[in-house]
Amino acid sequence: MTQLCIDFGGTNIKLGLWNNGSVVASEEFRVSGTTRDLATVERRSRALCAGAAVTGVGIAVPGVVDRRAGRLVRAHGKYEYLDGVDLKAWGEAQFGASVALENDARAALIGETAYGCAAGEKDAVMVTLGTGIGTAAIIDGVVLRGAHDHAGILGGHLTVDVDGPRCSCGNIGCAEALASTWAIGGLLGELLAHGEHAGRDADEPIGMKEIIEAALAPDPDAVAGRVLDRFCRVWGAVIVGLCHAYDPDVVIVSGGIMRAGDLLLPRFQEYADAYLWSSSYRPRFVTPERPDLSVLRGLAAIAGATEASSRTVRSTCGPE
Repeated sequence: MTQLCIDFGGTNIKLGLWNNGSVVASEEFRVSGTTRDLATVERRSRALCAGAAVTGVGIAVPGVVDRRAGRLVRAHGKYEYLDGVDLKAWGEAQFGASVALENDARAALIGETAYGCAAGEKDAVMVTLGTGIGTAAIIDGVVLRGAHDHAGILGGHLTVDVDGPRCSCGNIGCAEALASTWAIGGLLGELLAHGEHAGRDADEPIGMKEIIEAALAPDPDAVAGRVLDRFCRVWGAVIVGLCHAYDPDVVIVSGGIMRAGDLLLPRFQEYADAYLWSSSYRPRFVTPERPDLSVLRGLAAIAGATEASSRTVRSTCGPE
């Protein structure tokens, strides 16, 4: 069985072709923020398939989804052009196969507990760090979704500072408003206003990758180090909140920045050990070998389950 997996990420859109749980081919491209993204996904997916018989399609989006209706419900400030788009119908029309839609963090959790770094775990939480902060939970082998598909995925919108800035979601002091890619500029501006400098031109773009590289360099940049330290404490607070809520055996931390996981995971473990409720279980921390593939891996598992439980429409990716 071959699944086409499409991950609408905050910064990049990733495509993957999977067969029996293994990636056959993958690629990614920058999000444009317009309907051109859909056209690019169609074109590049067909090229990636190269005539392969696709039996299922998995689509992930960074926000609340209505899986039955096949739509993105809300992702504040992200993918506004998908509002009202029936992604299931779109995928079925384009690729001629059954389509499964899921929140990206849930998909990542499913992938890593199905056949990733937490394979076989029945009680786990996922934290994905990148453009935003995604979370998800599985309890006693059941992925947490709730009555309205909101459960478990809004950990990035836990309030960690009641005097903090207003988040794009409307809440105050959300973790995502304080420690995500889009929060870097505000924190740097605050530090620069106090006479500190970031060791680079003020107009030079800076993202999470640059912050981590500068903070962890042999000759570390002090301001980058302060930004990373602040972010790690905010992320640690999110992890502690998730552990208090869901009591997991394992915490999975994924996302592109976890390529530096050997340096970041000990910080998260230390924070959790220090601040969890005294009798709380101290979970182990893991990160995928390929954190960039967590969502795609989960989509393959979800698409495979969907096609197994419904009438499978076998088709090749058709001509452009």
